[in-house]
Amino acid sequence: MKRLKAAVIGSGFIGAAHVEALKRVPGVDVVALVDIVDPVQKAEELDVPNGFSDYREMIEAVEPDCIHICTPNHTHKEIALYAFKHGIHVICEKPMARNAGEAKEMLEAAKKSNLVHAINLHNRFYPANHQLRNMILDGALGKIYGVHGAYLQDCFSQESDFNWRMLSAKGGSTRVTSDIGSHWIDLAEYVIGSKVKEVFAEFQTNLPVRKMNLAGNLKDVAVDTEDTSYVTVRFENGAVGSAVFSQVYQGRKNQTTIRVSGSEISAEWDSEAIGDLKLGYRNEPNRLLTKDRGLAHPDTAPIITYPGGHAEGFPDAFKQNFIAVYGAIRGVKPINPYADFEDGLHQMQVLDKIFESAKTGCWTSVN
Repeated sequence: MKRLKAAVIGSGFIGAAHVEALKRVPGVDVVALVDIVDPVQKAEELDVPNGFSDYREMIEAVEPDCIHICTPNHTHKEIALYAFKHGIHVICEKPMARNAGEAKEMLEAAKKSNLVHAINLHNRFYPANHQLRNMILDGALGKIYGVHGAYLQDCFSQESDFNWRMLSAKGGSTRVTSDIGSHWIDLAEYVIGSKVKEVFAEFQTNLPVRKMNLAGNLKDVAVDTEDTSYVTVRFENGAVGSAVFSQVYQGRKNQTTIRVSGSEISAEWDSEAIGDLKLGYRNEPNRLLTKDRGLAHPDTAPIITYPGGHAEGFPDAFKQNFIAVYGAIRGVKPINPYADFEDGLHQMQVLDKIFESAKTGCWTSVN
């Protein structure tokens, strides 16, 4: 098997997570890391052989097979277009871009180049969510009535919590909805096998002024994006969904919940009990399915690495997503689909319409 060369652009929290996961993907070598600040030192810290401050120089020097875009949202399009132009496959962090217009340009370039393109929507690759999707596809839950849940964090719950995501010029018109709500929306669509067609939303900006640290001095900065989002959706299959997304929810570090109501069975997944899937029944005892390769759906078993009772979490979902994408680069079709730029464009269309609905106070159709 030919070994493939991967390069990661951006060395923040998420870039480092990509590097760690890639090192556990068979047949892949992480050959370069790009960051605008101390790239050589950061590459050494992550045990990557080459560090660059410019992704263009990196591409010319190491000729990677695939790049991972782990930079602020406003840079995604520029980097992706450059990579496709030079014959390089792309895995991009979510959200795909700042808006649907940018995402459309990225998808068109990907199609024109005939290269593999993917979005790191890793929640698809938790075994419990795979299991839920396959149960729904098999009809076990019956008719799907609704999907409900939340994605809650407290990472920006203080005035002094500030980064580029607060500013629409860099992050896009929505903040919490695109930063973490994008994960929930994709997961809901993925498990029930139906796309969002209409949205209704209300935003809150509970901390409209933030404190930005400039050389040890705190400066007031007006914020033009939401920190909490309440979203209701209608799916193409007739199901209704609702969710709360917040990064000012005290005490919740990173909790995702999804509850699916079916005519025969209900199902619940909570990222704080990451390997468990709860099933609810009317006329028999409720059940708790725990991760176990030998008991999982045949299409779920391949993404389970460890025996039952051994947790597989955040970095393992990254790994399984990357295994699927690098398999596609080698021409192997994945059993369960990873998110690609088609999904990314649809998601940006949904996010744009959520923003529009929050502004108008009206239901808005997603085209």
